[in-house]
This record gives sequence, C-alpha cells and structure tokens, in this order.
Amino acid sequence: MAKTGPKPNKTKERKVPERRCTGCGGTFPKKELIRVVRAPEAKPDETGSIPAADAAVQGRVSVDFTGKKAGRGAYLCKKEACLSKARKAGRLHSSLQCEITDEVYEELAKEIRLAEAENDGGDEA
Repeated sequence: MAKTGPKPNKTKERKVPERRCTGCGGTFPKKELIRVVRAPEAKPDETGSIPAADAAVQGRVSVDFTGKKAGRGAYLCKKEACLSKARKAGRLHSSLQCEITDEVYEELAKEIRLAEAENDGGDEA
C-alpha cells in the first residue's frame, strides 16, 4: 500500500463532564455546580463490627468541595433560587435517598451566597 502522506495533527478535545441541577433541572459543566454527597453505609469488618471512624460518617450528608468524596451525590446550581426549589420539592431528599438536615441546607445557602458574591465582585474588576 502506498502512503498518502503525513497524518494531520489531531488534538483531542476532552469531553467536559456535565451534571443536572436538582433545583432547576438544567445541565451544566460539573465544575460549575455544588455537589452534595451522602457518605456510603459502613461495611462491617471480619469480626462483624463497624469501625468507629466509619460509623461516625456513615450516611452523613455534607457538601463536597472536591467532587471526589465517596457516596451518592446530587448537584445544585450556585443560585439561591435553585436551592429553594430543591428544598421545597424535596429533590435532595429524593436524590440522596435520606433526610436532609437544616444544617446542610444552611451550609449550602452559605456556599451559594459566597459564590454569588465572588461572581458579583469579579464582574466589576
């Protein structure tokens, strides 16, 4: 077979992972959303007991800043309207399959306010 010449230099564009906001239902790049995660249930060791460190966090719901915590996750836009929609309709409860405490909602509201303040401050500079 004859060679047709050098192959064109193809640079692969990486696919940006997208997730759906549980508040508004919109699809956004994963990095633009806040992840809420429910820690997985602890598995008993060979003696049948659950280690104390695992028992303390099992099933606990928290905000995941890294996006890499183990467990079942749900995503929210960085908008207070989305948080209030998700809270009113019980969407985080449904997505994470557990009760969501007021503490978690307060932490989410705080993070959203910080994100909105950063966006407002960044536009003026």
